[in-house]
Amino acid sequence: MERKKLLYLAIIYFFSGLPFGFFYSFIPVFLRTKGVALTTIGFFSLAGLPWSLRLLFAPFIDRYLWKPAWMGLSLLTLALTLVGIAFFPPKCVLFFLLLTMVSFCSTIFDTSADGFVVEWIPPKDLGNANGVRISAYRVALIFCGGGAIALSGYIGFKPIFFILASGCVLTGVWLLTSRFLKVKPQRKEITIYQQFIQPFKEILSRPKVYWLLLFVFTYKIGDALLGAMVYPFWVDRGFSRVEIGLISGVIGSILTIGGSLLGGWLSSRWSLKKSLFVLGLFQSFSNLGYALASLPNMTKYAVYAASMFESFTGGLGTAAFLTFLTALCKKEFSSTQYAVFSTLFTLSLTISRSLAGVGATYLGYTKFFVLTFFVSLPAFLLIPVVTQSRPLESGVNKDFSE
Repeated sequence: MERKKLLYLAIIYFFSGLPFGFFYSFIPVFLRTKGVALTTIGFFSLAGLPWSLRLLFAPFIDRYLWKPAWMGLSLLTLALTLVGIAFFPPKCVLFFLLLTMVSFCSTIFDTSADGFVVEWIPPKDLGNANGVRISAYRVALIFCGGGAIALSGYIGFKPIFFILASGCVLTGVWLLTSRFLKVKPQRKEITIYQQFIQPFKEILSRPKVYWLLLFVFTYKIGDALLGAMVYPFWVDRGFSRVEIGLISGVIGSILTIGGSLLGGWLSSRWSLKKSLFVLGLFQSFSNLGYALASLPNMTKYAVYAASMFESFTGGLGTAAFLTFLTALCKKEFSSTQYAVFSTLFTLSLTISRSLAGVGATYLGYTKFFVLTFFVSLPAFLLIPVVTQSRPLESGVNKDFSE
C-alpha cells in the first residue's frame, strides 16, 4: 500500500477520533469537575444519539458529492459548534444541544470516512489499514482526551475548545481542496429511493443475517459499559486531571496504538474467526483488571496497570472488529452498508453508556466492572455462526472461518 495513502488515512482518522475523545473523555471529566452527578453524566451520553442515526445520512453521502467533501464540511461545522459550546454552562439546555451537534458532525464525518476506506483501500490491505485507522484515532484521543484534560489543568477548559476548533478549520479546508482524495465513487444509476432500499435488501438477503446483526450489536457492549465509567472512577479515586490525562489518556492511548497495530497485523494473517475470538477475549478480560483495581485496599499503581492492560487489549479487539465490518461491505454501497453495521454498534454503545451511571451508582464500581465482563461474553457464541460465509470482497483472509 502507498505510504501516502496511509499518511492521509492517519490524518482522516485523527479527526474522526477528535470529537469522540472530546465527547467521551474530555466532557465527562469536565462535567464531574463541575460537580455534575454520575447519573447525569450517564444521561448526557444521550447527546451521542446521532452516532446511531447515520443510516439516515449514509445514502446521501453515497449518492452526492465525494466523501472528502462531506468530511471537510462536517469539520468546518464542528469548529463553529466547539466555539459555541465554550460559552454555555453544563446545566444549560443549549450545552446539551451543542453536544448533540458535536455528535451529528462527527457522524457525518465518520460515515464518509468509513465509506471512503471501503472505496480507497484494496481488500488485501484492510488489516494493516485498520491498524493505522485505530492508531490515528487513538492519537486523537491522546490529544483531545488525555492531552486536553492534562492541559486544562494549566490553562483552564475554555482555551481547549478554541484549540480544537482551529484544527478542525485547517483540516476541513484541506479535505475540501485535496485532489489526491477525490476518488470517483462506484455508483449505480438508481433512484434516491433505491439508494436507501438496495443496501438493506442486499444485507437482509444474506444467510443467518439476524445472527450477524445481533453479533455486531453485542460484540463491544461490555467494553462500552466499562468505558463510560472509567474517567468518573479515576476522578472519584482522587486522581488529578494531570494524572488522569497522562496515565489513562496519553500512556493508555499509546498502548492502544500498539495493540491496534498488532491487532491489524494479526487480522491480516489470521482468519477473522480466530481474530475475533482471540483478540476479543483479551479485550473482555481487561474489564476484570479494573474490577480488581477498584477493590478498597488496592494502590493507585493497580489502577495504572488496569488502565494500561485495558488500553492495549482494546486496540487488539477493535482492530479485529473493524476488519470484520469493513469486509462485509460492497463498494457501491460503502457508506450505507458500513452505516448499517456501525449504527448497531454505536446504538449499543449509546444505550449502554447512558445506563452505566445507574449501574455504577447502585452496584458500586467493583461489582459494576465485573458485570461488564459477563455482559461481553454472549457475543462469542455467535462467532462460529457469523464467520461461516465468505467475505463480500475478495482478498480478505480468503475465508472468514478458515
